[in-house]
Amino acid sequence: MEFVNPEGFRLDGRRPLEMRQLRAQIGAVPKADGSAVFEMGNTKVIAAVYGPREVQNKGQQIGKQALVRCEYSMANFSTGDRMRKPKGDRRSTEISLVIRQTMEACILTNLMPHTQIDIYVQVLQADGGTRSACINAATLALADAGIPMRDLVTSCSSGYLNSTPLLDLNYVEDSAGGPDVTVGFLPALDRVTLLQMDAKLPVEIFENVMQLAIEGCKAVANYIRQRHSEIYLTVSFPGIRGEYKAAGVSSWVIVCNR
Repeated sequence: MEFVNPEGFRLDGRRPLEMRQLRAQIGAVPKADGSAVFEMGNTKVIAAVYGPREVQNKGQQIGKQALVRCEYSMANFSTGDRMRKPKGDRRSTEISLVIRQTMEACILTNLMPHTQIDIYVQVLQADGGTRSACINAATLALADAGIPMRDLVTSCSSGYLNSTPLLDLNYVEDSAGGPDVTVGFLPALDRVTLLQMDAKLPVEIFENVMQLAIEGCKAVANYIRQRHSEIYLTVSFPGIRGEYKAAGVSSWVIVCNR
């Protein structure tokens, strides 16, 4: 199958190194402490955050750090005529773990001991890149909830099909069976927090494809800075005092009592 035509356009009209359109909405779930809807092309995800709050199961408490929990799911209508996956399947469990570990890398859990933070992510419409969209939605929801973070972690995928690097794969490209790389990235700290790859690539090609995914992460971060900078300029949490650097902000932000 030809994924890039002779004129240099992909099936959805994009250039090989062009991202899909990004859209985001903050505060989509009024009863949650923080929430967001994030769209990457036709992929649409909603995330809700509850906490920090008292740990419900004391046996799960992790020393003097906050407990981060994550639950990922796909709405039955999200994939149209494609095969529906049962709730709680192996893929959902694996993606829940990936999102949780990625979020733990950016949350300042030491500032919120003996508490838990619950992250719920649901795919409303799937067209490739759902893992990245979930991470982007979750990080916006955490920021909306005022959770202290080292940086806003962003995510994007890239692939290598028919000897051509492609940025931000859609469903057709993602399901083609070629190598694809998903990256989670802290843009202000220039640090990779997530790296997953399906199939194998020569080292020199892998480095190019991974760097392409990182550039996609930076593009997501730029979008957030331009459109939703208000969500991370000021953050406060009762009973805690400290400081941290927010994504896209060159100065240190004080975390003070409400």
